[in-house]
Amino acid sequence: MPEKRAKLLFLFIIPLFLFVVMNAFMPLLEPDEGRYSDIPSLMNQTGDYVTPQLHHVVYLEKPPLAYWATALIFKVLGESAFSARLFVALCTWGCVLIVYFIGRRFRDTRTGLYAAGVLSTFLFHYLIGKINILDMPLTFFVCLAIWMGYLYLSGEPKRRGWIYGCYVACALAFLTKGLIGIVFPFGILGLWLIVEKRWRDIPRLISPVGILALLACVLPWVILAQRANPDFLWFFFVQEHFLRYTTTMHGRAGSLFYYVPILLVGTIPWGAWLWVAVKEGSVRWRELFEKHDYRFLLVWAGLIFLFYSVSSSKLIPYLGPVFLPVAVIMGCIFRIAEDRFPAGMDAKPLYRVPVYVQSLLLIVALIIPPFMQQGNLGGDLDFLETFNWLGLIDVPIIILILMLFLPDRMERFKREGWFITIYAFSVIFMTSLVMPATNFLAPYKSAWPIAQVVKKYLPPDKELYQYDIAFYGIDFYTKLRTPIVTDWGELAPGIPKLPEAERKHYFLSSQEFYDLCRRQGEVYCVTQYPRRLANLKKEFPNLEILWSNDALFLIKIHAKPSAKGSTIAD
Repeated sequence: MPEKRAKLLFLFIIPLFLFVVMNAFMPLLEPDEGRYSDIPSLMNQTGDYVTPQLHHVVYLEKPPLAYWATALIFKVLGESAFSARLFVALCTWGCVLIVYFIGRRFRDTRTGLYAAGVLSTFLFHYLIGKINILDMPLTFFVCLAIWMGYLYLSGEPKRRGWIYGCYVACALAFLTKGLIGIVFPFGILGLWLIVEKRWRDIPRLISPVGILALLACVLPWVILAQRANPDFLWFFFVQEHFLRYTTTMHGRAGSLFYYVPILLVGTIPWGAWLWVAVKEGSVRWRELFEKHDYRFLLVWAGLIFLFYSVSSSKLIPYLGPVFLPVAVIMGCIFRIAEDRFPAGMDAKPLYRVPVYVQSLLLIVALIIPPFMQQGNLGGDLDFLETFNWLGLIDVPIIILILMLFLPDRMERFKREGWFITIYAFSVIFMTSLVMPATNFLAPYKSAWPIAQVVKKYLPPDKELYQYDIAFYGIDFYTKLRTPIVTDWGELAPGIPKLPEAERKHYFLSSQEFYDLCRRQGEVYCVTQYPRRLANLKKEFPNLEILWSNDALFLIKIHAKPSAKGSTIAD
């Protein structure tokens, strides 16, 4: 493939399609996407861009850069799932460009393109890059800072500009998710210099101009946030940084090896092809890059992986910055192997065992969601729904089967055919997951379905209560302010800051809600899952189910005894 056409495909057309265009087809998922869409929407409504508010409650867990970007996008494009995810999509795309430039510098253009192709279709990068959360923007700014710092330390022309850029990228990373955006870049660069025995170069990382640039970006918001919220410094820096890392206060503990399976699964489908490339292509580690280059990549991936592994707070998306150096290494391996593949590549099926196992496990994973869904809903398996599900997953299953043998066949026609075929199949496979994922997740992980029927059934003079759930997307989609019963969760630190009357009105205990229903006689609420519906029926046997999709329920509570039982409205 001509280089110009390859760049257009690997760096622009495919990433644009995967990470931007496809974002319009799935509604916002709860709670994360609802949260990170509601906050910038409220910024635009209130005009307060200093203190983030979630559900009209002060929410200081994270800095505001991603909120600012999304709020601006909302003003330009309007509010939708597409515009809510656009900033994340652009950062995900930016990560693809970063690995291209790394691969090109460390070896050649083709290596950079292969690294970009690998990262674009990593299962982890694809899935996390399609969700409106802060981890992909953090990954982009952190990795950009690391790469700029490396260029500065490697004697790149105009190198002073690179260290200034490193500091600015760190500032943007800090404004995305806090101190980790500064710790990672300088920790990785400093450790790499130690590994390279370049101790004397460590002071070069300290740039007065860079520090001033960083402070100029960060301090205005910190000062304004502290002025508006006297507890900000303690809450943000002590509780949400040090206590979050060293304790299990948020209930996100995991074993020391928590991230090992995530790393393996996250590299699907490329990880399974490594053994083929290494054995068939006779690739040796020392052939990949210069020593200082591969040490840099190992320090980059290793430090972040170890840092989160020993943390007391673990979540899957944290691992994002690890996948960029992994993609560069894999891209180089595939680049070298492809030039050395012997004729008749399918002669040694033993090397393809990981590929066979991967396809089998993925096919099983595609088949089981209906069974999982019925387990969540507590009902029996619906044959028609299962049959419809099989119709949604036929394309990804066919792709997984074709991937077992077609890349080797294509290699016989053209050397580049092997990698291009895997890449093309990976793109189709990832794209084909959107409709099944939407069908599986939207009914009980998105506020979109309930928001549409609320407009039909809720009288203009009535409030909508959320019973034992907190779906932020309901407020985002309907522009109502919904009182929440019991499930306050992450809102708890900000609730005491509300005026007493507002606090009592919008945040109720279960008993307070029951008493309110009996006082008012008629109350509308939404809840999730049959078990919560059963709890309500114990208190109000005559409630009326206005709408249900078996996972979410829109309910009209009749507090007075009635001869009518529970019914499903037409």
